[in-house]
Amino acid sequence: MRIQIEQWFNAVDTYLTRWMARYGVQLLRISIGVVFLWFGALKLVPGLSPAEGLISETITFIPMTIFLPVLAVWEMAIGLGFISGKFMRLTILLLFLQMPGTISPVFLRPDLVFTTFPFGLTIEGQYIVKNLVLLSAALVIGATVRGGALVSDPAQVQPVQARRSASAPDQTSRELL
Repeated sequence: MRIQIEQWFNAVDTYLTRWMARYGVQLLRISIGVVFLWFGALKLVPGLSPAEGLISETITFIPMTIFLPVLAVWEMAIGLGFISGKFMRLTILLLFLQMPGTISPVFLRPDLVFTTFPFGLTIEGQYIVKNLVLLSAALVIGATVRGGALVSDPAQVQPVQARRSASAPDQTSRELL
């Protein structure tokens, strides 16, 4: 009986792991796209984006009537890039170019980010910190732009690791590029 349960669990676990490896990056890509498209679109309607106040309090050297629509369209372009899966290198570049602005309140207006420095975050601070997840997700997606994918079977990865450890360091460096 115990062996049957273990076999059943292993079969279900294998199925789910393969499903996640097959669809995980695609779902991650689309979900990031939805977030960027949605958050960008909110910025096009004055007063609708919860980030609008934080942005206007932080970016005081550019008129909001110019900056907010540009940022909105920029974020929507990132969102559409992720959703469509087209121009992924450009999409990820746009995301990485946008992120310094997103983190800028930490340095320019820490009073809006922290309740108690360095751990107590305001809602706005939490909004900023969650971008670490978006950056990490973009890195995972970026690792697939040349056809890479997640692999659910460790046996498929072991031959690649063996080849890399047996190759010269210069060759390994070139493979990583």
